[in-house]
Amino acid sequence: MKKITSKKKLFLYACSGLGVNMLNVIVGSYLCSALLVGGFSEEDIGKWTYMDKDLVIAALWGVLVIAAKVIDGLIDLPFSHFIDNLKTRWGRRKPAILIGYIPMILAYLLFLVVPSPTAGILNTIWFAALLCIFYGCYTLTMLGFYSTFAEVTENEGDLVFLSNAKSVCDVVYFSLNFALVPLFVSLGLNIKIVALIFLPLALTMLIPLFMIKEDKAAIMAEKANKERTTVLQSISFAFKDRPFIKWLFVLCIMNMGLQLFLSGINEYFSTTDVNMTFVMASCFVPVPFTILIYNKLVRKRGLGFAYRYILTVYSTGMALMGLCGFIPQDFLLPYAIMCSIIVSFAIGSFFSVTYTVPSQRALLRQSESKAASSMYFAIQGLFEAVSAGIATGGILVFLKQHGLVSYLTLIVAAFCMLACALSFFLPKTITMMGKDEK
Repeated sequence: MKKITSKKKLFLYACSGLGVNMLNVIVGSYLCSALLVGGFSEEDIGKWTYMDKDLVIAALWGVLVIAAKVIDGLIDLPFSHFIDNLKTRWGRRKPAILIGYIPMILAYLLFLVVPSPTAGILNTIWFAALLCIFYGCYTLTMLGFYSTFAEVTENEGDLVFLSNAKSVCDVVYFSLNFALVPLFVSLGLNIKIVALIFLPLALTMLIPLFMIKEDKAAIMAEKANKERTTVLQSISFAFKDRPFIKWLFVLCIMNMGLQLFLSGINEYFSTTDVNMTFVMASCFVPVPFTILIYNKLVRKRGLGFAYRYILTVYSTGMALMGLCGFIPQDFLLPYAIMCSIIVSFAIGSFFSVTYTVPSQRALLRQSESKAASSMYFAIQGLFEAVSAGIATGGILVFLKQHGLVSYLTLIVAAFCMLACALSFFLPKTITMMGKDEK
């Protein structure tokens, strides 16, 4: 695969997943919540839910959401092996992206269709099955994209630039999700209509199909090479990387906190009477500037120190936001905005670190196995999926059903502080990543 050396082209390449990532957040944060009325105020139910009532069996739905997340994580492994060993006249990555992209869009559209007007087994199974299909196809699409990071970049510096550029793009789609989506809903649009408005952004995933330039001679050589690795060999290769496995356990704890907040954010702000649009804009708009602080800390002290910095800052902002219920109404919005600005000093960097660690581990060990470059992302995706399933299908559903959503940000802060404590046990090969030896 030909290298992309221009910084402008690398930034454009980083924008590829913007639309697809946004659809994923809309499904996980809004459409899944729209199936249950619990956690919403009476005036918000008509806008944030499909039909102003429960459409799934809550207990069964919670179990199936966890199952969908686990399946999504498990399917990463065979999908990764499929991508790394795919041999076609068009290369490996572009066909893999297309194979996942088309059914993913169809599953997204079908998720807006309600088979039955009553909460029963039909609706519950229907939405759970579509969730599995959507997550699976989303995984295949994004694995195909992420696995190119180490292939389209010429050196580690370009790889870090691409990871940081992708994190900036992530800030953009999160800003659109958590600022514009509530804005459209506040204007009277139902969440189903809002979901359709953002669907065209998924076309950004077509960018790699035009920017990836395959080397024809390399493609022919790969097709002629009959040697193939098995799934177990690829998995074993990544699992033998002990620093990476230790990183995954820390990541899981952090991810449970993040996913709990992102999935329950609309319910939380519905209970606090805070204008979600202003709060989320304050949270995401400063992020491109706050990432500069994170990058400076990485260069001076290494990734470990910078990671603990963002976890501490994020936990502080979340804990303070948990006190919104005790703030007088006249001061509530300014207080919530202050908390969001504190959170902004951390949130963008969470994206960057999840791209940097697996990409750099894959790059460091590329000479040992070229057929496992996407397996790092696959295994990380497995751990993230399980932790997200516990957070959204277990903890969040429990909080919604028992009227405890107001404690959500305090629980998020606790998870992130636990991850911060565990990060002190990460090996130096991770904590010293990115440090400028000079």
